[in-house]
Amino acid sequence: MPRPVVVVEAVASAQDLKDFIHFPKRLYAREKGYVAPLDLERAETLSRRKNPYFQHAEGDLFLARRDGQVVGRISAQLCDLHEKKYHDQTGHFGWLDAANDAEVFEALTGTAERWLKARGAKRVLGPFSFSSNEECGILIRGFESTPMLMMPFHQPHHDQRLLDCGYHKAKDLYAYTVDKASYQAVGSSRMLDKAMADERIRLRPLDMKNYKRDLAKLLEVFNDAWSENWEMVPFTQAEIEAAAKSMKPLIDPDLVVIAEVDGEIAGMLVCLPNLMEAIRDLDGHLLPFGWVKLLWRLKRKTLRTARVPLMGILRKHHNTLLGAVLLPLMFHKLKEPFFARGLEQVELSWILEDNLPMRRVIEGVGGKVYKTYRIYEKALA
Repeated sequence: MPRPVVVVEAVASAQDLKDFIHFPKRLYAREKGYVAPLDLERAETLSRRKNPYFQHAEGDLFLARRDGQVVGRISAQLCDLHEKKYHDQTGHFGWLDAANDAEVFEALTGTAERWLKARGAKRVLGPFSFSSNEECGILIRGFESTPMLMMPFHQPHHDQRLLDCGYHKAKDLYAYTVDKASYQAVGSSRMLDKAMADERIRLRPLDMKNYKRDLAKLLEVFNDAWSENWEMVPFTQAEIEAAAKSMKPLIDPDLVVIAEVDGEIAGMLVCLPNLMEAIRDLDGHLLPFGWVKLLWRLKRKTLRTARVPLMGILRKHHNTLLGAVLLPLMFHKLKEPFFARGLEQVELSWILEDNLPMRRVIEGVGGKVYKTYRIYEKALA
């Protein structure tokens, strides 16, 4: 009896969307390195109405089924802001999770490629779910490492299956880990003391009374600091506002370090308690009592892991003596509240493999690469 064929169809109903969200839970159910994200958050991210990404992009979600059972998922999307910046007719795929089956991968990637080619794309790059400011890459190293907020998980077969489909490496992204034993100051105490004495420089926490203003400014600094990085697309104003809203429940103002130079915000470092630790046993559900556990864990500050998703300094301070001390100063400032909160491990991610200046700073505070993610590309003939 012949094996049932793989059928790939666009997500077109509420049940399809539910299947799209729930599929990774089944695929990765026994994996140590996986924690199911909150269903509510996934649904909002995937919503064309609620996610401001779709104000400047278009995309579709697809499910692969064999004999009626979901065996994989993928997205295909085109970003107007990316095309305006790079002019390279590149489309993206994302949200790729699939069973270890060559036919499934061929069907999923083929569907995404045809969708992109029909809209004029000459190259496909990914995964980005949906953009470089969200979840990026296929996990290729560190499968049993600590699950982290807004960092994806995949099983090892994803890498080879994409290679078999004609994709090749575009870039690797690194996630660094620092723990209590390895966390150290960058540079000499004399250098840090001299910089701290500079009256032009002021380090402060986030001002929760002016939360929206401060965080919006920090994301503007991020846009500027990383604007020349590979594949970077800036946050729009709507995305800045959405990010500020989504991060607020996790924000501890003392874990945010703002560096001001001559009264202007010149650098920032945002450390967020690791939501994945807080929801590890909820399987994505807040009802009926999951929200109680989540709120208690966040309020009582019981978490032991955290992630730094945002850090950087304004470009005008790059390659200057002043700029060289700002990140070390911010890491030094973070150390005391980090330990006071009871945190034991922080992830700094993600960092481009060829961003050597940033890698040197992170390795200077004791960071070690413990997870690697890969971005793939393919020409569309």
